[in-house]
Amino acid sequence: MRILVTGATGTLGGALVPALLKAGHEVRALSRTKRDGSGNVEWMWGDLISGNGVKEAVRGVDAIAHLATSGRRGRGAVDVPGTRTLLILARQAGAPHVLLTSMVGADRAAYGHLRHKLEAERLVAESGLDWTILRATTFHQWLRRRLGDFAALPALPVDRSLPWQPVHTGEVATRVAALLSAGPEHREIEFGGPQVIGTEELVTTWLRASGLRRLRVPVRYPGRLYAAQRAGDLTTDALPKGGITWHDYLLPPPPVLSDDFASEHTASPTSPATQPEQDPDLRVYGGDEGYERPTRS
Repeated sequence: MRILVTGATGTLGGALVPALLKAGHEVRALSRTKRDGSGNVEWMWGDLISGNGVKEAVRGVDAIAHLATSGRRGRGAVDVPGTRTLLILARQAGAPHVLLTSMVGADRAAYGHLRHKLEAERLVAESGLDWTILRATTFHQWLRRRLGDFAALPALPVDRSLPWQPVHTGEVATRVAALLSAGPEHREIEFGGPQVIGTEELVTTWLRASGLRRLRVPVRYPGRLYAAQRAGDLTTDALPKGGITWHDYLLPPPPVLSDDFASEHTASPTSPATQPEQDPDLRVYGGDEGYERPTRS
């Protein structure tokens, strides 16, 4: 299957492109910067806002993973007009399956940037194309960058009333790849991280992983979007969920060695790990085959 990925240079796109290649798909990636093809990825220049280059990008594809977004401060320039342009040109090019990535809570708390996400969802659902909408919770990677913006401050403003359900972009990418392989769902699907945690735990874990100590000042963030988050509208109980917790993302556990690995890497009889601790005449330092035991003079 040939799949066009918009937003291929973003955080999620950087994880989705290799996931699609691993699944055996041909990948065409849309970028606003002209790039040379690399490996199995066909890079194409295009601008969703102006529409330039998009007609060529959608030609001949079987599916479109529409990840491109205006972000939280972009006033919906890509989410709404850009999505509308993409859908018009996709219909003209042969009506591929369109998978749109959105955010959990867009249908329940259409405030701020989420109202642009909801409008983009409506455009996709009413496009006449085969479609799937995947709503994800906040990415681990985005939260880490956001907290990093406060690293230079002597104190951190912490709203302990806010729940978070961070999810790893790699797991979202795997879910997107599976949905594209399965075909259109004609429904909204939610996907979240494995656990819901409070802001206090979120910040404490980040400080520990960053090796920082900061005073935490209790605050209460204003606005309707934070009120909706406080009420749990930005979390989900949908299954399946991701498996990587916020703690394990920031502080990965050591790898667990399998029994096969252990048996293959058991210390040799001449290894220091298998030698008696006390008798210097019996200890051998090294472990290379053919090593001769030193003798006392």
